[in-house]
Amino acid sequence: MIEPRALVAYCDRFLDASSFSDYAPNGLQVEGERPIRRLVSGVTASAALIESAIVEEADAILVHHGWFWKGESPCLVGMKGQRARMILRAGMSLIAYHLPLDAHPEVGNNALLARRLGFIGAEPSALGHGLLWVARLQEPVAPDDFAALVAKALGRAPLLVGCMPRRIGRVAWCTGGGQGHIEQAAELGVDAFLSGEISEQTTHQARELGLCFVAAGHHATERYGVQALGEHLSENFGLRHRFVDIENPA
Repeated sequence: MIEPRALVAYCDRFLDASSFSDYAPNGLQVEGERPIRRLVSGVTASAALIESAIVEEADAILVHHGWFWKGESPCLVGMKGQRARMILRAGMSLIAYHLPLDAHPEVGNNALLARRLGFIGAEPSALGHGLLWVARLQEPVAPDDFAALVAKALGRAPLLVGCMPRRIGRVAWCTGGGQGHIEQAAELGVDAFLSGEISEQTTHQARELGLCFVAAGHHATERYGVQALGEHLSENFGLRHRFVDIENPA
């Protein structure tokens, strides 16, 4: 059992949250009514996740994608109002960590994706403020074989663009909506760049940069960090933790 503010203070230190200039508030987004004994984690603080947490009788929800984003209205009306009523009536806390959970070397999305895909020598690159990682494969493979590796590991077929016949040996990646790092990835001299999403311009960039771009799914590439953080907190504070995967094809 631990108070919400104490748990968040620990997470802030563990994830080095203050070192990130983020476009979402990290930490405690809704303060609940009670100490935390039961914790539910998930990728996004959606109504479906809140409903699952209520069924679990959770005291807090831990997510990667919270409610408040730069450029969005801060007003809790409509869909956001409905979510807020659900969590407040249940007396639960909402805790969210965005970029700090992408970059962390132990429980971060990028680090865990590398382990899941079997990358060798995975580490943050000198570019991308710790969010763009680089590694190599066990051995170079054809683009189709790399796609099959990703599909098997993540449970969904990725989209490949700009892939030439050459084999893929060195890879850079940034989970989620990290496709904007494609030019930095090309500067690293890698054969392929993997992210969660693809934008219209990404296709042209991949073709013109001579880089194989792999869009593996925003949700699919970011399921693992928040789950690992939840397990870490469970082990360190004796919490009952359950990760709930709300299906999302994006």
